[in-house]
Amino acid sequence: MHAYQATVSWTRDGQTFTDNRYSRGHEWSFDGGAKVAASSSPSIVPLPMSVAANVDPEEALVAAASSCHMLFFLSFAARAGYVVDSYVDRAEGFMDRNAGGKMAMTRIVLRPEIRFGGERVPDRAELDRLHHRSHEECFIANSLTCAIVVEGS
Repeated sequence: MHAYQATVSWTRDGQTFTDNRYSRGHEWSFDGGAKVAASSSPSIVPLPMSVAANVDPEEALVAAASSCHMLFFLSFAARAGYVVDSYVDRAEGFMDRNAGGKMAMTRIVLRPEIRFGGERVPDRAELDRLHHRSHEECFIANSLTCAIVVEGS
C-alpha cells in the first residue's frame, strides 16, 4: 500500500464569513515542496469569491487523469521500443448530473498529440493498444466512476 498526502490551507483573513462572500482562494502543498494556488471554479462560485487564476479541484482532477494516462503511455511506449519526442494533451472534463442527480465529473476526454522520433513509429492499431493498456493501468482512471475517453493520436 502507498499513502499520499496533500496539505490544503485556507484562512479567513479578516473577511466576513457568514455572508458566504469570503474568498475561496487557498493553497495546496505537497511533500516535495510544491505549492499550488487553488480556488473554487468561477463557474461554481462567482468572482470575486473565486480566484480565476488559481487551479480548481475540477481542473486538478482532469489534469491528474491526463497525467496518469501519459505516464503509463510513456512507459509502455519506451518498453515497446518507440521514442516519444513530445506528448501534449488538451484534456477536458465535463460536469453534469450523475445517475443519482448529483453534480459530478461525468466524462473526461483526453486528446493527446504525440510526436515520435527514431526509426520505429507505431501504427494506428499499436497506438490504440498503447492507449488502451495505459487506461487499464492508470491508477486515477481505476479510481474514478466517470468515463475517460481518449481521442487523437
